[in-house]
Amino acid sequence: MGSCPSCNEWHTFEEVEQKKQSSKKHKVDISDGDSVKPLQLSEISHRAEDRVSTGLQEFDRVLGGGLVKGSFLLLGGDPGIGKSTLMLQLAKSSPDKTILYVAGEESPSQIKQRASRIGLKGEKFLVYANSDIEQVISHAKKLKPDLLVIDSIQTAYSTNLTSLPGSIQQVRECSAMLQQVAKKEEITTLMIGHVTKDGEIAGPKMLEHMVDTVIHFEGDQRQLYRILRGIKNRFGPAQEVGVFEMKNGGLFEVPNPSELFLSETSDNVSGNCITCIMEGSRPILIEVQALVAPGAYSTPQRTANGFDQKRLSMLIAVLEKRGGISLAGQDVYLNIAGGLKISDPSADLAIIAALQSSIKDIPVKSGNIYFGEVGLGGELRRIPFVDMRIREAEKMGVKKAVIPSGKTLNGTKLNVESCDHISQLKI
Repeated sequence: MGSCPSCNEWHTFEEVEQKKQSSKKHKVDISDGDSVKPLQLSEISHRAEDRVSTGLQEFDRVLGGGLVKGSFLLLGGDPGIGKSTLMLQLAKSSPDKTILYVAGEESPSQIKQRASRIGLKGEKFLVYANSDIEQVISHAKKLKPDLLVIDSIQTAYSTNLTSLPGSIQQVRECSAMLQQVAKKEEITTLMIGHVTKDGEIAGPKMLEHMVDTVIHFEGDQRQLYRILRGIKNRFGPAQEVGVFEMKNGGLFEVPNPSELFLSETSDNVSGNCITCIMEGSRPILIEVQALVAPGAYSTPQRTANGFDQKRLSMLIAVLEKRGGISLAGQDVYLNIAGGLKISDPSADLAIIAALQSSIKDIPVKSGNIYFGEVGLGGELRRIPFVDMRIREAEKMGVKKAVIPSGKTLNGTKLNVESCDHISQLKI
Protein backbone atom coordinates (compact mmCIF):
# COMPACT_ATOMS: atom_id res chain seq x y z
CA MET A 1 0.00 0.00 0.00
CA GLY A 2 2.99 2.30 0.33
CA SER A 3 2.61 5.06 2.87
CA CYS A 4 0.30 4.82 5.83
CA PRO A 5 -2.70 7.14 5.45
CA SER A 6 -2.66 7.82 9.18
CA CYS A 7 0.99 8.65 10.00
CA ASN A 8 2.32 9.06 6.41
CA GLU A 9 5.21 6.66 7.12
CA TRP A 10 6.41 4.30 4.36
CA HIS A 11 6.57 0.49 4.45
CA THR A 12 4.98 0.17 7.90
CA PHE A 13 2.25 -2.36 7.02
CA GLU A 14 2.70 -6.00 8.04
CA GLU A 15 0.75 -9.02 6.82
CA VAL A 16 -1.20 -10.78 9.58
CA GLU A 17 -2.93 -14.12 9.09
CA GLN A 18 -6.44 -14.22 10.57
CA LYS A 19 -7.53 -17.32 12.46
CA LYS A 20 -10.65 -19.07 11.26
CA GLN A 21 -13.55 -19.00 13.71
CA SER A 22 -14.68 -22.29 15.18
CA SER A 23 -17.74 -23.74 13.51
CA LYS A 24 -18.96 -25.24 16.76
CA LYS A 25 -22.10 -23.75 18.19
CA HIS A 26 -20.73 -24.21 21.71
CA LYS A 27 -17.15 -23.91 22.89
CA VAL A 28 -17.42 -27.41 24.31
CA ASP A 29 -19.72 -29.98 22.74
CA ILE A 30 -20.51 -32.89 25.06
CA SER A 31 -22.19 -34.96 22.37
CA ASP A 32 -20.55 -38.06 20.90
CA GLY A 33 -20.94 -36.82 17.35
CA ASP A 34 -23.99 -38.93 16.50
CA SER A 35 -25.87 -37.67 13.51
CA VAL A 36 -29.42 -36.52 14.23
CA LYS A 37 -32.09 -37.00 11.56
CA PRO A 38 -35.43 -35.20 11.34
CA LEU A 39 -38.28 -37.46 12.40
CA GLN A 40 -41.94 -37.49 11.51
CA LEU A 41 -44.27 -36.87 14.41
CA SER A 42 -45.84 -40.31 13.91
CA GLU A 43 -42.40 -41.96 14.19
CA ILE A 44 -41.55 -40.42 17.54
CA SER A 45 -42.04 -42.82 20.43
CA HIS A 46 -43.72 -41.26 23.44
CA ARG A 47 -43.60 -42.46 27.01
CA ALA A 48 -45.30 -41.13 30.08
CA GLU A 49 -43.05 -39.00 32.27
CA ASP A 50 -41.25 -41.04 34.87
CA ARG A 51 -41.85 -39.06 38.04
CA VAL A 52 -39.69 -39.72 41.07
CA SER A 53 -40.85 -38.45 44.45
CA THR A 54 -38.41 -36.23 46.31
CA GLY A 55 -39.75 -37.34 49.67
CA LEU A 56 -40.94 -33.79 50.36
CA GLN A 57 -44.65 -33.52 49.60
CA GLU A 58 -44.54 -29.73 49.37
CA PHE A 59 -41.68 -29.92 46.85
CA ASP A 60 -43.53 -32.59 44.85
CA ARG A 61 -46.64 -30.39 44.76
CA VAL A 62 -44.68 -27.53 43.17
CA LEU A 63 -43.07 -29.88 40.63
CA GLY A 64 -46.42 -31.37 39.66
CA GLY A 65 -45.94 -34.74 41.33
CA GLY A 66 -42.17 -35.24 41.51
CA LEU A 67 -38.96 -34.95 39.51
CA VAL A 68 -39.07 -36.01 35.87
CA LYS A 69 -36.04 -37.99 34.69
CA GLY A 70 -33.79 -35.86 32.49
CA SER A 71 -35.49 -32.59 33.44
CA PHE A 72 -33.60 -29.30 33.78
CA LEU A 73 -34.58 -27.10 36.74
CA LEU A 74 -33.64 -23.64 38.02
CA LEU A 75 -34.06 -22.63 41.68
CA GLY A 76 -33.72 -18.96 42.62
CA GLY A 77 -34.04 -17.03 45.87
CA ASP A 78 -32.62 -14.29 48.05
CA PRO A 79 -29.26 -14.83 49.80
CA GLY A 80 -29.65 -16.78 53.04
CA ILE A 81 -33.26 -17.77 52.37
CA GLY A 82 -32.41 -21.49 52.59
CA LYS A 83 -31.76 -22.77 49.04
CA SER A 84 -28.76 -24.91 50.00
CA THR A 85 -30.55 -26.13 53.13
CA LEU A 86 -33.50 -27.17 50.97
CA MET A 87 -31.18 -29.30 48.83
CA LEU A 88 -29.77 -31.02 51.93
CA GLN A 89 -33.31 -31.53 53.21
CA LEU A 90 -34.18 -33.13 49.87
CA ALA A 91 -31.20 -35.48 50.21
CA LYS A 92 -32.31 -36.40 53.74
CA SER A 93 -35.84 -37.24 52.56
CA SER A 94 -34.47 -39.35 49.66
CA PRO A 95 -31.67 -41.47 51.19
CA ASP A 96 -31.88 -44.06 48.40
CA LYS A 97 -31.08 -41.57 45.61
CA THR A 98 -27.56 -40.70 44.48
CA ILE A 99 -27.07 -36.92 44.51
CA LEU A 100 -23.98 -35.20 43.12
CA TYR A 101 -23.74 -31.80 44.82
CA VAL A 102 -21.37 -29.39 43.07
CA ALA A 103 -20.32 -26.86 45.72
CA GLY A 104 -19.04 -23.64 44.21
CA GLU A 105 -19.79 -21.29 47.10
CA GLU A 106 -19.07 -23.39 50.19
CA SER A 107 -16.33 -25.73 51.33
CA PRO A 108 -17.12 -29.41 51.98
CA SER A 109 -16.61 -28.85 55.73
CA GLN A 110 -19.29 -26.14 55.75
CA ILE A 111 -21.71 -28.46 53.98
CA LYS A 112 -20.85 -31.26 56.43
CA GLN A 113 -21.55 -28.93 59.37
CA ARG A 114 -25.01 -27.99 58.03
CA ALA A 115 -25.77 -31.61 57.15
CA SER A 116 -24.97 -32.69 60.71
CA ARG A 117 -27.28 -30.00 62.06
CA ILE A 118 -30.28 -31.29 60.09
CA GLY A 119 -29.39 -34.96 60.69
CA LEU A 120 -28.24 -35.92 57.18
CA LYS A 121 -25.90 -38.93 57.12
CA GLY A 122 -25.47 -38.85 53.36
CA GLU A 123 -24.19 -42.25 52.27
CA LYS A 124 -25.23 -41.44 48.69
CA PHE A 125 -24.73 -37.68 48.93
CA LEU A 126 -21.55 -36.83 47.01
CA VAL A 127 -19.95 -33.39 47.39
CA TYR A 128 -17.74 -32.16 44.56
CA ALA A 129 -15.95 -28.87 45.32
CA ASN A 130 -15.04 -27.83 41.78
CA SER A 131 -16.66 -25.23 39.52
CA ASP A 132 -14.91 -26.27 36.29
CA ILE A 133 -17.92 -27.21 34.16
CA GLU A 134 -15.97 -29.62 31.93
CA GLN A 135 -14.83 -31.66 34.94
CA VAL A 136 -18.30 -31.51 36.50
CA ILE A 137 -19.84 -32.91 33.33
CA SER A 138 -17.17 -35.60 33.09
CA HIS A 139 -17.90 -36.83 36.64
CA ALA A 140 -21.66 -36.63 36.07
CA LYS A 141 -21.43 -38.81 32.94
CA LYS A 142 -19.38 -41.42 34.84
CA LEU A 143 -21.46 -41.48 38.05
CA LYS A 144 -24.93 -41.13 36.43
CA PRO A 145 -26.48 -39.63 39.61
CA ASP A 146 -30.23 -39.46 40.17
CA LEU A 147 -29.87 -35.70 40.70
CA LEU A 148 -27.10 -33.26 39.78
CA VAL A 149 -27.17 -30.04 41.84
CA ILE A 150 -25.12 -27.00 40.75
CA ASP A 151 -24.71 -24.51 43.62
CA SER A 152 -24.58 -22.07 42.00
CA ILE A 153 -24.58 -21.52 38.23
CA GLN A 154 -22.94 -18.09 38.78
CA THR A 155 -19.81 -19.80 40.12
CA ALA A 156 -19.50 -22.31 37.28
CA TYR A 157 -17.00 -21.55 34.50
CA SER A 158 -15.60 -22.99 31.32
CA THR A 159 -11.83 -22.85 30.75
CA ASN A 160 -12.45 -22.27 27.03
CA LEU A 161 -13.85 -18.80 27.77
CA THR A 162 -11.78 -15.85 28.92
CA SER A 163 -14.58 -14.07 30.79
CA LEU A 164 -14.95 -14.28 34.58
CA PRO A 165 -17.36 -16.68 36.33
CA GLY A 166 -20.77 -15.12 36.71
CA SER A 167 -20.58 -13.15 33.48
CA ILE A 168 -23.42 -13.46 30.97
CA GLN A 169 -21.20 -15.39 28.54
CA GLN A 170 -20.12 -17.92 31.19
CA VAL A 171 -23.64 -18.39 32.58
CA ARG A 172 -25.10 -18.88 29.10
CA GLU A 173 -22.40 -21.32 27.99
CA CYS A 174 -22.36 -23.40 31.18
CA SER A 175 -26.16 -23.61 31.19
CA ALA A 176 -26.20 -24.76 27.57
CA MET A 177 -23.73 -27.53 28.37
CA LEU A 178 -25.72 -28.65 31.41
CA GLN A 179 -28.84 -28.70 29.27
CA GLN A 180 -27.12 -31.16 26.92
CA VAL A 181 -26.19 -33.33 29.91
CA ALA A 182 -29.76 -33.37 31.19
CA LYS A 183 -31.37 -34.20 27.84
CA LYS A 184 -28.79 -36.54 26.25
CA GLU A 185 -27.63 -38.38 29.36
CA GLU A 186 -31.05 -38.21 31.09
CA ILE A 187 -29.50 -36.84 34.28
CA THR A 188 -31.95 -34.69 36.25
CA THR A 189 -30.13 -31.40 36.79
CA LEU A 190 -31.03 -28.60 39.21
CA MET A 191 -29.22 -25.27 39.06
CA ILE A 192 -29.29 -22.76 41.92
CA GLY A 193 -29.23 -19.17 40.66
CA HIS A 194 -28.66 -15.77 42.25
CA VAL A 195 -31.31 -13.06 42.15
CA THR A 196 -31.18 -9.30 41.62
CA LYS A 197 -32.37 -6.62 44.05
CA ASP A 198 -35.85 -6.83 42.51
CA GLY A 199 -36.04 -10.57 43.19
CA GLU A 200 -35.58 -11.58 39.53
CA ILE A 201 -33.16 -14.37 38.64
CA ALA A 202 -29.80 -12.84 37.73
CA GLY A 203 -28.29 -13.44 34.30
CA PRO A 204 -29.80 -13.44 30.83
CA LYS A 205 -33.55 -14.00 30.56
CA MET A 206 -32.69 -16.80 28.13
CA LEU A 207 -31.68 -18.84 31.19
CA GLU A 208 -35.34 -19.17 32.21
CA HIS A 209 -36.33 -20.17 28.66
CA MET A 210 -33.72 -22.95 28.54
CA VAL A 211 -34.89 -24.82 31.64
CA ASP A 212 -37.99 -26.96 32.06
CA THR A 213 -38.95 -25.65 35.49
CA VAL A 214 -38.31 -22.34 37.25
CA ILE A 215 -38.82 -22.30 41.02
CA HIS A 216 -38.58 -19.31 43.37
CA PHE A 217 -37.82 -19.78 47.06
CA GLU A 218 -39.11 -16.68 48.81
CA GLY A 219 -40.03 -15.30 52.19
CA ASP A 220 -39.05 -12.73 54.77
CA GLN A 221 -35.86 -13.69 56.60
CA ARG A 222 -37.33 -12.16 59.76
CA GLN A 223 -40.18 -14.68 59.53
CA LEU A 224 -39.97 -18.44 59.93
CA TYR A 225 -42.03 -19.25 56.84
CA ARG A 226 -40.68 -19.96 53.38
CA ILE A 227 -42.73 -20.20 50.17
CA LEU A 228 -41.61 -22.43 47.29
CA ARG A 229 -43.36 -21.13 44.17
CA GLY A 230 -43.35 -22.67 40.70
CA ILE A 231 -43.07 -19.94 38.04
CA LYS A 232 -42.70 -22.18 35.00
CA ASN A 233 -43.28 -25.91 34.64
CA ARG A 234 -43.30 -27.88 31.38
CA PHE A 235 -44.39 -31.06 33.14
CA GLY A 236 -47.23 -29.78 35.28
CA PRO A 237 -49.22 -26.74 36.43
CA ALA A 238 -47.35 -23.55 37.20
CA GLN A 239 -47.94 -21.15 40.12
CA GLU A 240 -48.21 -24.00 42.61
CA VAL A 241 -46.79 -23.25 46.05
CA GLY A 242 -45.26 -25.26 48.86
CA VAL A 243 -44.91 -23.89 52.39
CA PHE A 244 -41.99 -24.63 54.70
CA GLU A 245 -41.05 -23.48 58.18
CA MET A 246 -37.42 -22.76 59.08
CA LYS A 247 -36.34 -24.18 62.44
CA ASN A 248 -33.05 -25.07 64.12
CA GLY A 249 -33.26 -28.56 62.65
CA GLY A 250 -33.73 -27.33 59.07
CA LEU A 251 -36.79 -26.83 56.88
CA PHE A 252 -40.04 -28.53 57.85
CA GLU A 253 -43.10 -28.93 55.65
CA VAL A 254 -46.35 -27.15 56.48
CA PRO A 255 -49.20 -29.36 55.20
CA ASN A 256 -51.94 -26.90 56.29
CA PRO A 257 -50.82 -23.30 55.57
CA SER A 258 -54.23 -21.83 56.48
CA GLU A 259 -53.86 -23.01 60.07
CA LEU A 260 -50.36 -21.56 60.19
CA PHE A 261 -51.26 -18.09 58.90
CA LEU A 262 -54.37 -17.83 61.10
CA SER A 263 -52.73 -19.10 64.30
CA GLU A 264 -52.34 -15.60 65.82
CA THR A 265 -55.51 -13.91 64.55
CA SER A 266 -57.04 -11.34 66.95
CA ASP A 267 -60.83 -11.08 66.68
CA ASN A 268 -61.28 -8.14 69.02
CA VAL A 269 -59.01 -5.70 67.14
CA SER A 270 -60.39 -3.42 64.44
CA GLY A 271 -58.84 -3.59 60.98
CA ASN A 272 -58.28 -7.37 60.97
CA CYS A 273 -60.09 -9.42 58.33
CA ILE A 274 -59.82 -12.97 56.95
CA THR A 275 -59.81 -13.81 53.24
CA CYS A 276 -59.03 -16.82 51.06
CA ILE A 277 -56.57 -16.63 48.17
CA MET A 278 -55.64 -19.22 45.57
CA GLU A 279 -51.99 -20.14 45.13
CA GLY A 280 -52.03 -22.44 42.13
CA SER A 281 -54.66 -25.07 42.96
CA ARG A 282 -54.35 -24.58 46.72
CA PRO A 283 -56.73 -22.34 48.73
CA ILE A 284 -55.04 -20.57 51.66
CA LEU A 285 -56.76 -18.56 54.37
CA ILE A 286 -54.81 -15.46 55.40
CA GLU A 287 -55.28 -12.46 57.66
CA VAL A 288 -55.38 -8.93 56.24
CA GLN A 289 -54.46 -6.14 58.68
CA ALA A 290 -55.29 -2.48 58.03
CA LEU A 291 -54.57 0.58 60.12
CA VAL A 292 -56.05 4.02 59.36
CA ALA A 293 -54.67 6.88 61.47
CA PRO A 294 -54.62 10.70 61.21
CA GLY A 295 -51.71 11.85 59.05
CA ALA A 296 -48.94 14.01 60.46
CA TYR A 297 -47.98 15.49 57.08
CA SER A 298 -49.85 17.27 54.31
CA THR A 299 -49.47 14.24 52.03
CA PRO A 300 -51.00 11.11 53.61
CA GLN A 301 -48.94 7.92 53.72
CA ARG A 302 -49.96 4.80 51.78
CA THR A 303 -47.88 1.80 52.87
CA ALA A 304 -48.45 -1.85 51.94
CA ASN A 305 -46.51 -4.91 53.07
CA GLY A 306 -47.13 -8.07 51.03
CA PHE A 307 -49.58 -6.34 48.66
CA ASP A 308 -49.27 -4.11 45.59
CA GLN A 309 -49.17 -0.51 46.81
CA LYS A 310 -50.70 0.86 43.58
CA ARG A 311 -53.66 -1.48 43.90
CA LEU A 312 -54.11 -0.36 47.51
CA SER A 313 -54.27 3.27 46.31
CA MET A 314 -56.89 2.24 43.74
CA LEU A 315 -59.03 0.49 46.39
CA ILE A 316 -58.81 3.56 48.63
CA ALA A 317 -60.01 5.75 45.76
CA VAL A 318 -62.92 3.36 45.05
CA LEU A 319 -63.86 3.32 48.75
CA GLU A 320 -63.93 7.13 48.85
CA LYS A 321 -65.79 7.63 45.56
CA ARG A 322 -68.22 4.68 45.59
CA GLY A 323 -68.39 3.77 49.27
CA GLY A 324 -68.83 7.27 50.68
CA ILE A 325 -66.02 6.93 53.23
CA SER A 326 -63.47 9.76 53.27
CA LEU A 327 -59.81 8.90 53.92
CA ALA A 328 -58.48 12.39 53.18
CA GLY A 329 -55.69 13.32 55.57
CA GLN A 330 -55.51 9.74 56.88
CA ASP A 331 -52.43 7.54 56.77
CA VAL A 332 -53.20 4.00 55.59
CA TYR A 333 -51.05 0.99 56.45
CA LEU A 334 -51.79 -2.49 55.08
CA ASN A 335 -50.08 -5.72 56.11
CA ILE A 336 -50.50 -9.34 55.04
CA ALA A 337 -49.84 -11.35 58.19
CA GLY A 338 -47.14 -14.02 58.11
CA GLY A 339 -44.89 -12.29 55.57
CA LEU A 340 -46.84 -13.69 52.60
CA LYS A 341 -46.91 -11.76 49.32
CA ILE A 342 -50.21 -11.97 47.46
CA SER A 343 -51.44 -10.86 44.04
CA ASP A 344 -54.86 -12.55 43.94
CA PRO A 345 -57.54 -9.87 43.23
CA SER A 346 -60.02 -11.86 45.33
CA ALA A 347 -58.48 -10.20 48.42
CA ASP A 348 -59.92 -6.81 47.37
CA LEU A 349 -63.15 -7.20 49.34
CA ALA A 350 -61.29 -8.19 52.52
CA ILE A 351 -59.06 -5.11 52.20
CA ILE A 352 -62.13 -2.86 51.78
CA ALA A 353 -63.70 -4.48 54.87
CA ALA A 354 -60.46 -4.07 56.87
CA LEU A 355 -60.21 -0.38 55.92
CA GLN A 356 -63.82 0.24 56.94
CA SER A 357 -63.27 -1.62 60.20
CA SER A 358 -60.19 0.42 61.05
CA ILE A 359 -61.58 3.87 60.23
CA LYS A 360 -64.80 3.12 62.18
CA ASP A 361 -62.82 1.36 64.93
CA ILE A 362 -65.28 -1.55 64.86
CA PRO A 363 -63.84 -5.10 64.83
CA VAL A 364 -64.97 -7.44 62.06
CA LYS A 365 -67.36 -10.09 63.38
CA SER A 366 -65.55 -13.21 64.50
CA GLY A 367 -65.86 -16.11 62.06
CA ASN A 368 -66.51 -13.93 58.99
CA ILE A 369 -64.56 -14.27 55.74
CA TYR A 370 -64.60 -11.93 52.74
CA PHE A 371 -63.38 -12.54 49.20
CA GLY A 372 -64.21 -10.93 45.86
CA GLU A 373 -62.71 -8.64 43.25
CA VAL A 374 -63.66 -4.95 43.42
CA GLY A 375 -64.14 -2.98 40.20
CA LEU A 376 -63.64 0.75 39.69
CA GLY A 377 -67.40 1.29 39.92
CA GLY A 378 -67.46 -0.30 43.36
CA GLU A 379 -69.13 -3.43 41.99
CA LEU A 380 -68.08 -6.89 43.12
CA ARG A 381 -66.92 -9.18 40.34
CA ARG A 382 -67.10 -12.96 40.41
CA ILE A 383 -63.94 -14.92 41.06
CA PRO A 384 -62.95 -18.53 40.21
CA PHE A 385 -62.74 -21.53 42.55
CA VAL A 386 -65.44 -20.27 44.94
CA ASP A 387 -66.36 -23.85 45.94
CA MET A 388 -62.78 -24.68 46.91
CA ARG A 389 -62.47 -21.49 48.95
CA ILE A 390 -65.74 -22.20 50.76
CA ARG A 391 -64.68 -25.76 51.60
CA GLU A 392 -61.34 -24.55 52.96
CA ALA A 393 -63.07 -21.87 55.04
CA GLU A 394 -65.56 -24.42 56.38
CA LYS A 395 -62.71 -26.73 57.34
CA MET A 396 -61.07 -23.91 59.32
CA GLY A 397 -64.21 -23.20 61.33
CA VAL A 398 -65.47 -20.10 59.50
CA LYS A 399 -69.16 -19.36 60.12
CA LYS A 400 -70.09 -16.78 57.48
CA ALA A 401 -68.73 -15.99 54.00
CA VAL A 402 -69.39 -12.74 52.10
CA ILE A 403 -68.90 -13.28 48.36
CA PRO A 404 -69.98 -11.62 45.08
CA SER A 405 -73.45 -12.42 43.75
CA GLY A 406 -74.10 -14.89 40.97
CA LYS A 407 -72.77 -18.12 42.46
CA THR A 408 -75.09 -20.84 43.76
CA LEU A 409 -73.54 -23.10 46.39
CA ASN A 410 -74.88 -26.46 47.47
CA GLY A 411 -73.83 -28.79 50.25
CA THR A 412 -72.23 -26.22 52.55
CA LYS A 413 -73.11 -25.46 56.15
CA LEU A 414 -71.65 -21.95 55.95
CA ASN A 415 -73.92 -18.92 56.03
CA VAL A 416 -73.14 -17.46 52.58
CA GLU A 417 -74.09 -13.82 51.98
CA SER A 418 -74.02 -12.41 48.44
CA CYS A 419 -73.09 -8.79 47.81
CA ASP A 420 -73.26 -6.69 44.63
CA HIS A 421 -71.60 -3.41 45.66
CA ILE A 422 -69.23 -2.22 48.37
CA SER A 423 -71.94 0.14 49.64
CA GLN A 424 -73.88 -3.00 50.73
CA LEU A 425 -70.93 -4.34 52.72
CA LYS A 426 -71.56 -4.88 56.42
CA ILE A 427 -68.70 -5.61 58.79
